Amino acid sequence: MAKSVLTDKPAPRGISYEEISDLAELVSRLGLEELEFQVAEERLRIVGKRAAVSAAVSHAAPTPTPEQLLGAAAPAPAAAAPAPPLAPVDNPKWKKITAPMVGTLYRSSAPGTPSFVQVGDRVQDNTVMCIIEAMKLMNEIKAEMSGTVREVLVENGMPVEYGQPIFVIDPA
Repeated sequence: MAKSVLTDKPAPRGISYEEISDLAELVSRLGLEELEFQVAEERLRIVGKRAAVSAAVSHAAPTPTPEQLLGAAAPAPAAAAPAPPLAPVDNPKWKKITAPMVGTLYRSSAPGTPSFVQVGDRVQDNTVMCIIEAMKLMNEIKAEMSGTVREVLVENGMPVEYGQPIFVIDPA
């Protein structure tokens, strides 16, 4: 098995550290938001944000810690942590729209296009609020109620969990 360039420990079976480093550099140089692919049972997702790039590797076996991957002597790269969702204003009349699945939330149908809804927009029960990508499938999330959008709780491109509040609607 190949040795890692960062540590004396063996490199993962399918993706070498050199390849991860080259891909992270490519994501940064091209200004890509995200690159994801799978080799054997290893999945690689590199998320770029301006000059900062983070990489996460998942394995079928237990996921090693950054210290295990990079060795105790090498500092771990700073990972871009998802921003915590904003706390909704506590108004008992307002209703929350929650994520019906785990995935990545997109507020528009394509990069550079306007968001489906903005704060202050009137929505109907069949209004598309956002898209959640789960397992490469795009799922339209509809308001399922009429009202006015009061808050957007998740930024575009951020991961969401099942049941996580994503919008606040004033049904009045």
